Amino acid sequence: MAVTLPPHAPGQRIGLFGGSFNPPHEGHLLVAETALRRLKLDRVWWLVTPGNPLKETAGLPSQEERMTACRRLIGHDPRIVVTGIEAGIGTRYTQETIAFLKNRAPGVRFVWLMGSDNLASFHRWQKWRDIAAMVPMAVIDRPGTTLRAVASPAARALAASRLGEREASTLAAREAPAWVFLYGRRSDLSSTRLREAQKDL
Repeated sequence: MAVTLPPHAPGQRIGLFGGSFNPPHEGHLLVAETALRRLKLDRVWWLVTPGNPLKETAGLPSQEERMTACRRLIGHDPRIVVTGIEAGIGTRYTQETIAFLKNRAPGVRFVWLMGSDNLASFHRWQKWRDIAAMVPMAVIDRPGTTLRAVASPAARALAASRLGEREASTLAAREAPAWVFLYGRRSDLSSTRLREAQKDL
């Protein structure tokens, strides 16, 4: 299956924000907007996954339904692009997705974006050390996970490559491994809570 990437050019600074987005919410938008501003990115690509290997996928809405919901949430912001390329690649693993993108878009300065809740469990991801060695990463603070994230096995293992927040705007130009933890305005919304609230209706 042929995979078409969103428009891009060598030298662009593009954030990659992966997830099931089930459903997408203002917290996801806050992560993207924080990354665009603090990291001086040109674009953020939302990588809507077929399904998270670490989560139960029974009852998961179709990828197209979730992508449509993402576009509705984002509105007309041209800096944020919703994609479903992982289905085209045929993988659900982040390391393989990043390898594909780096090969197909040489010269683009990719940065992996994730909430602090994901950093807390990052050591459980398939080939997480390879991911950290492939692209710089930005971790955006999420309520209730700050301490677990910064004390996590992955954060400890990567401590030597952590940048200070004042250096965040330079992250995209850095060679991996390099990462930054961004504090600031946070959203209490979570996809899990929203799904549970929907069940109660």
